[in-house]
Amino acid sequence: MVRTLLATSVLALSLGAAGLHAQPAPAPAAPAPAAAAAAQPAANPVDPEAIQALKDMGAHLQSLKRFEVEIALTAERVLADGQKLQHAATAELQVARPNKMRVRMSSPRSVRELFYDGKTVTLFTPALKTYSQAEFSDNLGVLVEKLKQRFGIEVPAADLFVWGTPEAPFDAIQSAMFAGQDFVDEVLCNHYAFRQGELDWQIWLTAGANPLPLKLVITNRSDDARPQSATLFDWKKNPGFKDSTFKFVPPKGATEAKFVPLKTS
Repeated sequence: MVRTLLATSVLALSLGAAGLHAQPAPAPAAPAPAAAAAAQPAANPVDPEAIQALKDMGAHLQSLKRFEVEIALTAERVLADGQKLQHAATAELQVARPNKMRVRMSSPRSVRELFYDGKTVTLFTPALKTYSQAEFSDNLGVLVEKLKQRFGIEVPAADLFVWGTPEAPFDAIQSAMFAGQDFVDEVLCNHYAFRQGELDWQIWLTAGANPLPLKLVITNRSDDARPQSATLFDWKKNPGFKDSTFKFVPPKGATEAKFVPLKTS
């Protein structure tokens, strides 16, 4: 579940692990050091409840047959001298499971649109009026992985199509914890933190029986500068789009260009 972040303030870091809990009862007197050591077995770094929260989120995501989600991404780039630059991008996804999707990806440098109608996948660049097409007939989870492997095309929030399937990467998670509750755009969320390889990531899931991700934060520990990215999600679970939304019709004057496969060594 790992690709994106918003810079976190010192205050947020200091409060994040506190959570919203009932006032605890007064603590009993501390045992002697030897007894305390014997009574405190090593804690499992992977909290099963945090893993279950991801499974519940995945199950709910897979249950959404038609939805729209707007994504706002902020990411940091680190210069050679260690100075950080922050960049922003947005994406809009319209989805009809199992095999229809339209994505509009926008940044100050480019706009691209991806269409998939269950038979053909199309990548369109409006500024150049060029498009590339390929036949494809599998589900969305397979589509986003094949686009990445074959052509280096990253679908925003591609993990949304992986969680809730057998390909969800639970085995790669080395640490998992519940970090309390917090608000994201005035919506109460359960906050979880995970460690996976050289990435630390946090996710805020809507509290209740049908959890959806509202915020995702990723920290890259392989870089001493610890660059971060943040993704905010705005969901619409009852969209009004039609199936024609997913069918690409070349605009007048558009030209076709072939997909260029990634070079393999």
